[in-house]
Amino acid sequence: PVPTISWRKVNGHNPSKARLRKSQAVLEIPNVQLEDAGMYECKAENSRGRNVFRGQLQVYTYPHWVEKLNDTQLDSGDQLRWECKATGKPRPTYRWLKNGVPLWPQSRIEMVNGVLMIHSVNLSDAGMYQCLAENKYGTIYASAELKILASAPIFPLNQRRKTIIVTKGQEVVIECKPQASPKPTITWKKGDKALRESKR
Repeated sequence: PVPTISWRKVNGHNPSKARLRKSQAVLEIPNVQLEDAGMYECKAENSRGRNVFRGQLQVYTYPHWVEKLNDTQLDSGDQLRWECKATGKPRPTYRWLKNGVPLWPQSRIEMVNGVLMIHSVNLSDAGMYQCLAENKYGTIYASAELKILASAPIFPLNQRRKTIIVTKGQEVVIECKPQASPKPTITWKKGDKALRESKR
């Protein structure tokens, strides 16, 4: 006799969007997602007995960004840490380009699992960077610019007053705030002598 057919997902529930056609003989899953993957079992039975067929559904996906790069400005001597993160099945692998040319690990440059680290950046590290995430189904790109700030100390005009008048016994504040990159070291002198901290 014509068998009765039923379907089930082994170790799980049938997807709610799944539908059966042709007297239950065909299982259809529209818009397949990663969570639909698994072992499916088709059972056919009639008065003479039953038989079971199992099939494995594997779902693969194009890489998709979870975390992208952002343009970054750093002082000369700082550390850069950029992270690319993508999902996909098979799990994506990562590559880096600088100004369109492949970037390789060097003494200051590390690349591990989508993380790029450059220790003690300098002007030569400035440029456009690209992270590539790829699996056998495709490649996606993320881009960002690295700018390196490097300038000798400059004092703004409003700090260049030559004379400060103050009443004896009052407190005086003299500011030293140069614009510089990287951050400068600051020393004070009174006349030709180095100034040291004291109670006052």
